[in-house]
Amino acid sequence: MQRLVAMLPTTAQDQFNQGTASTTTHIKSTYRYGDSSTGYFTKILPIFMGFFVFFFVFLISGIGLLRERSSGTLDRLLATPVRRGEIVTGYMVSYGVVAIVQTLLIVITTVWLLKVQIVGDLALVFLINILLALAALAMGIFISTFASSEFQMMQFVPIVVMPQVFFSGIVPLDALPN
Repeated sequence: MQRLVAMLPTTAQDQFNQGTASTTTHIKSTYRYGDSSTGYFTKILPIFMGFFVFFFVFLISGIGLLRERSSGTLDRLLATPVRRGEIVTGYMVSYGVVAIVQTLLIVITTVWLLKVQIVGDLALVFLINILLALAALAMGIFISTFASSEFQMMQFVPIVVMPQVFFSGIVPLDALPN
């Protein structure tokens, strides 16, 4: 470092020497979640909880409706006097109940079985994950209308689920380049 400073013009050397002589840096760490002994996995596990809820509900709802369509059940339903909106509402309600049960199971397993520390109100954790599951349910049913097989449904995973990695907080957006 001294050789580099010696190569600078004298005015720059003076500025450098004045800046280093009078400036001292102190770093103070504060924690929003956990403490200094909290590991990375413990910090990231609540985020994974929401990600898994979204991922599994999206896949189950999308593939479930796709199977109904490919097996002919949906065609037989459309032959009845029931309107299309009522059929979609029925699927949303039935898969919604399954999604809520699945969400409750994931949250309970994460909090009580894996002993993950949740900062804040546990009821809000349930509420946010249930809303996330219902959004994934709607997205899965919507995307399944564009797919004609389970393989095509899996091809939508990078388009729909992978952006959730950035939205969920797994990858901190403030650390990404502008």
